[in-house]
Amino acid sequence: MKLRLDHLAVSCTALDAGAAAVEAALGLPLVSGGRHAHMGTHNRLLRLGDLYLEVIAIDPDAAAPSWPRWFDLDRFSGAPRLTNWVAACDDLDAALLHAPDGAGGAMDLARGDLRWRMGVPDNGRLPFGGAFPALIQWQGPHPAPRLPDTGARLSRLVVSHPEAVALRAALSGLTDARMVIEPGSLTLCAEIDTPHGRRVLA
Repeated sequence: MKLRLDHLAVSCTALDAGAAAVEAALGLPLVSGGRHAHMGTHNRLLRLGDLYLEVIAIDPDAAAPSWPRWFDLDRFSGAPRLTNWVAACDDLDAALLHAPDGAGGAMDLARGDLRWRMGVPDNGRLPFGGAFPALIQWQGPHPAPRLPDTGARLSRLVVSHPEAVALRAALSGLTDARMVIEPGSLTLCAEIDTPHGRRVLA
């Protein structure tokens, strides 16, 4: 099953603070994303060429869902940080059949005129402690081309995990030179080339 890098997720407890932290780290402005009514979250965005970065947090003005939010946001605490990544596919149902246990069930979602299907785990937690990506299938336009191009590009996404060999096998359908999986304690690190030089988000 072919997969491709789609976007990165920086989690935070408050969207304004999270966006400010990312803007300071990259030296670039984020733009408003919107609200995800089904999950009670909201975000801000930055284009990374063919990808994008989202800073995401629980929306304090939204009704709390009766199910766990995506990216394990219900349990998130601490400083803003890169917690998750998303991989796109052309057939979500097939991709979820081949994914590790816990990758979730397909859910139809929308924000404004954007439409997509995504695998959302019942408990909000993705396999390999979040090192495995959320799987997405866009049903229409992709957000990246709509965002202002500030010149930022993803150079590498480095995912470290104690079970790197198993994680690499689970992601055999993803062939992207920017993707690096290595053994180590669980961490995600994005190296991003900007007009100000290479910056790191972790």
